[in-house]
Amino acid sequence: MQIGAILVEPSLALAPMAGVTDKPFRQLCKRLGAGLAVSEMTTSDPRLWQTRKSLHRMDHAGEPDPVGVQIAGSDPARLAEAARYNVAHGAQLIDINMGCPAKKVCNAWAGSALLADEPLVARICGAVVAAVEVPVTLKIRTGQAPDQRNALAIARIAEDSGIAALAVHGRTRSQKYEGFAEYDTIAAVKAGVAIPVFANGDIDSPEKARSVLDYTRADALMIGRAAQGRPWIFREIAHYLATGQRLPEPDAAEVREILLGHLEDLYAFYGEAMGVRIARKHLGWYARDRPENAAFRAVANAAESAREQFRLTRDYFTALAEGMAKAA
Repeated sequence: MQIGAILVEPSLALAPMAGVTDKPFRQLCKRLGAGLAVSEMTTSDPRLWQTRKSLHRMDHAGEPDPVGVQIAGSDPARLAEAARYNVAHGAQLIDINMGCPAKKVCNAWAGSALLADEPLVARICGAVVAAVEVPVTLKIRTGQAPDQRNALAIARIAEDSGIAALAVHGRTRSQKYEGFAEYDTIAAVKAGVAIPVFANGDIDSPEKARSVLDYTRADALMIGRAAQGRPWIFREIAHYLATGQRLPEPDAAEVREILLGHLEDLYAFYGEAMGVRIARKHLGWYARDRPENAAFRAVANAAESAREQFRLTRDYFTALAEGMAKAA
């Protein structure tokens, strides 16, 4: 998949998720097969660019290409300035957030709330595209509510404004993450515009990836929650799309090595105290559906030091690996 001068290979992207897709997780997903991993949502308010949270979200040092940054807000001029600022600090692609359904974001008239104001969408897209020379993409939902789907109209506005690619989550703002994604709207968007389209929503297996691509005719896929605790899903999907064959799931020993590397990156990036706290949610996702999951999470979440958290995690997955080896 081509976005301007950027080649996305394989045609799989990690969906930007606030509080999840930080630099350690983006780098991990890229190593495990994601062709594109855009940053978690960054604010367009320049007064907040020097806060600890923003500095972490805008840190791309050593990150492999392509470096994509998602910006959020509602003021076209501020979003244009945020785009320029992030490009000056290493961004090779700018993504505009019009997909987040969180109340806090929508109440600030940002995220998916913007889909209700098509003229404002046009002003924002035009301002950001004009502000930078790198490709600008747009992430949207299908509309405000099931009876207010306007994704195709938004997509045409985006294309006319110079947006280089579009990601469509198959839910409306009102659906949040409930129910099931629908792909008819994504298919209509793909048929109605010439720019590349990512299909997003409920893609959680190689077989589902194949069926969504076939149904929507999308150019690429974007995967969010299914990568939490399973960052290797990208290599599994890429292999299946290329060969029609499933890769075996990583065994407990490989998961242990992936996770321990992730923990070390979190501690190095955030420092020990914050790294330990942030690691807890990832530990829960990695251990999900594994034996003694609840007991492991209880003790891992009680760990206050990186050394203890790392040891408990190593020992848990080592025990799983040894148990599986004996069972075989």
